[in-house]
Amino acid sequence: MRTTIRLDDHLFAEAKQRAARSGLTLTAVIEQALRESFGRRERREKKPVTLPSWGEGWVLPGVDLDDSASLLDLMEREDAPP
Repeated sequence: MRTTIRLDDHLFAEAKQRAARSGLTLTAVIEQALRESFGRRERREKKPVTLPSWGEGWVLPGVDLDDSASLLDLMEREDAPP
């Protein structure tokens, strides 16, 4: 699509320099900048997830999630909880 936009002179000059340095067209540099900006905004708008670390059904007492060998042993036991 073809359109006309108005840019600050300094921003336009910086975009042209960046395009020349990277071997991209001015259009490609502007498109890339818009995609990155929109992507950051979308990530920022998501609410953080809080995971509970206590209560029934979570990590059993005595289980150390940082010790993968003992965790594997516990999971392979016949009497291990499901």
